[in-house]
Amino acid sequence: MIPTSFREPDNNLKIGKIIEVDGTHIKAELERSIDELNRVYNSEVYSIGQFGSILKSYFGNKLLFMYVTRLRLKSEIEAEKGKYIPPTEDSRILEADLFGEGQWEMDGESELCLKYYLKFERGISTYPLPLQELYLTTSVELKSIYECNDKDAIQIGSYIGTGAVPCFANINELFSKHTAILGSTGSGKSATVAAIIHAISSYNPGVDNPKSWHPHIIIFDPHNEYKKAFPQAQRLVSDEGTLNLPYWLLNLKELTDLIIGKSEFQATAQINILKTALIDCRKEGAKTIHFEYDKISVDSPIPFSLESLIQKINADMPPQASKQDKHLSILNKIDTLRTDVRLNFLMDNWTNDADTIKDIIAQFVSYEKPLKVVDLSGIPNDVAGIVSSIIARLLFMFKLWETPEEREQNPILLVCEEAHRYVPNRGEAEYAAAQDAIKRVAKEGRKYGLGLLLVSQRPSEIESTVLSQCNSWLVLRLTNSEDQSYVLKFLPDSLTSLGKILPSLRRREAIFIGQAASIPSRILINELKKEQLPQSNDISFVEGWSSPPIAEDKIQEVVDRWRIQLRGKFEGASSDFDTTGE
Repeated sequence: MIPTSFREPDNNLKIGKIIEVDGTHIKAELERSIDELNRVYNSEVYSIGQFGSILKSYFGNKLLFMYVTRLRLKSEIEAEKGKYIPPTEDSRILEADLFGEGQWEMDGESELCLKYYLKFERGISTYPLPLQELYLTTSVELKSIYECNDKDAIQIGSYIGTGAVPCFANINELFSKHTAILGSTGSGKSATVAAIIHAISSYNPGVDNPKSWHPHIIIFDPHNEYKKAFPQAQRLVSDEGTLNLPYWLLNLKELTDLIIGKSEFQATAQINILKTALIDCRKEGAKTIHFEYDKISVDSPIPFSLESLIQKINADMPPQASKQDKHLSILNKIDTLRTDVRLNFLMDNWTNDADTIKDIIAQFVSYEKPLKVVDLSGIPNDVAGIVSSIIARLLFMFKLWETPEEREQNPILLVCEEAHRYVPNRGEAEYAAAQDAIKRVAKEGRKYGLGLLLVSQRPSEIESTVLSQCNSWLVLRLTNSEDQSYVLKFLPDSLTSLGKILPSLRRREAIFIGQAASIPSRILINELKKEQLPQSNDISFVEGWSSPPIAEDKIQEVVDRWRIQLRGKFEGASSDFDTTGE
């Protein structure tokens, strides 16, 4: 027999009565006697009428739970109907959405060891009636609602208004079915990414061999933010010799974007010139590495010599000078790319006749350092997109051609910072070459063990098809009304009211919804130590203007970094120094 204290309402928690039920949406009238926003119960303080807070109603032995979505005056509602209520008769109306129900049950084999627990389930099978009373939800009940019994979950924060009840996210749902982290500048997006990665890195799956836990994560870092947060990660940097992405890995589309571009009026004819020379070069390269060359295509990742490509384009050039513009344009662009020192990692000529594709792919799929940060900050913007495209496409194709057993052993999460650059909802992508690759990962990656974590401060600029592929969302503060409206389009109707609090969320606060969340909720992301955070803090003008001014000899050092456009030690500058800026 469940004790009366569990089965029957406690009037000390009563705050009002229900006056309208419309599906899962209810309206309730708060008691006129309530003159404070808080109530103390069993030495704990409970807030009344806060957005996102959870209330309950009784229906027999069942508890029906709902979260608060709106507060209004009764006079406002009646005024919409053309009716007038005197101030003396006015009252406060609370609106809420039903989301689950529970029932107290016994757990124990004898009366001496009986325990009682609240069995909570998402969804509603029974609806309250008008005039039923409304109650605050106790901390014990809140813990039962939010409790995560899934062993395959990580703590990413705590639920607000629950006394720091931990918030867990299901690992498989969070990563295998794609997740979006959205928020305005300064809301804590990068810190949220770091908190999730730190949580997954320190997760213990309970296996005997700790080395068997190797979460495989690759971060596209366009601003060199994550070096500070993850010093143990393998950093893949173009100008430090740790990133190797040779030109011959590019497919025809990527080579076209790199060499021809989309603004050329002769683009179609030039593509044909490049395509013809490229297929011949790949066939020659296939012979050199002893590959079955007659089964390759123009996009096959077969190494070839740049000199050979140049020779074939020259050989195809018509003798008339007036008809050589198309060929010369391609040759000039190749020469320009080869002389750009920032692109040595990409344009270094293949001359050793070795098939190095295994080592290239191993940069991204090796187990030695499963967390990898691809630093795109030192790469020219028009090439950074192509680099992102190559990596995303390599990962997808590698997972595509793995056996089902191999995919299960090594799923990969791709973290895509500044996602609005890759997959915009209008016009051309800033990183145009990466657009198709990221789209394909979003649409098909989950089938092959390739998850996607989209991070953006401008969700309204992300293509809706890609964003709709995300099954879990962490939405931080959004101050732009266009972004707010755009995000609300992807939420179920029962959750759209949560969007009203998006502009007022504090830093690190987020609305957590989707399949990885126990229930839609307002949470506070884990707080990290300073050394665990990305280097994304704004410059302090107060501290900066209080520091000694820059010396004149330092100006030359800055200019040298600017001129060479490389980081790390270099020779031939006006002074010998480390150009990392650290």
